[in-house]
Amino acid sequence: MRPLVAVTTTVVTEAGPYHRPQIALYAIYVESLEEYGLSSVLFTPVHARASFPALLDHCHGLVLTGGEDVDPALYGEEPMPGLGLVNRARDDAELEILRLATEREIPILAICRGLQLMNVFFGGTLYQDLTLQHPSSIRHVQTEPWERRTHPAKVIAGSALAGIVETEELLINSFHHQGIKTIAPNLKASAVAADGTVEAVEAPGYPSWLLGVQWHPERNEAMATDTDPDRRIFMAFGRAVAERAGES
Repeated sequence: MRPLVAVTTTVVTEAGPYHRPQIALYAIYVESLEEYGLSSVLFTPVHARASFPALLDHCHGLVLTGGEDVDPALYGEEPMPGLGLVNRARDDAELEILRLATEREIPILAICRGLQLMNVFFGGTLYQDLTLQHPSSIRHVQTEPWERRTHPAKVIAGSALAGIVETEELLINSFHHQGIKTIAPNLKASAVAADGTVEAVEAPGYPSWLLGVQWHPERNEAMATDTDPDRRIFMAFGRAVAERAGES
């Protein structure tokens, strides 16, 4: 049996010729997981809450994907200028999925919005808009193609990420206008941009594998060599998921 990974999705409220709600996810997430023998189980905001534990009991890992801004009410703030589209139904669904996943102590990979949501889940806060609240010469919303890497990030020595990527500096893509403001108490930064923006986090106290990255490793993974840091991240996650599947 191939290990199963829960993968979060969003809902487009008016999609297709009939302008009806439609579940949405970039296919590259599923394709990247398939590369390592992992089968995706799509979790949506329209699932009944009772479906989450029923489905997650069969999953051996979780991927929190990119997408809309996280509702600032979840970390005690009012909306500010620069806040983008929020989807509270998605926020609530993914917070519940994350709660169930951490209870089950399964491996977790959080990407872009996923990192931000995970930081909020564990008690941290976000910059609602980096341009306004944390101005920098680094363009965190790049205009280059999505597989292009545009700025460096320093990997923190001794972190789990350092052990995975085996390099002191990463070159990453950048498609986010929000970011971590206050890091959650039980998370720690494992990669940081030159302007101080947190680019990766991990949870030393979590009993299983957990990594959050602010960039999109799946967008480079398909064309990278086996020694590429983005592939190394997926390889490490795949090994952790396979190990968990072997235990169940």
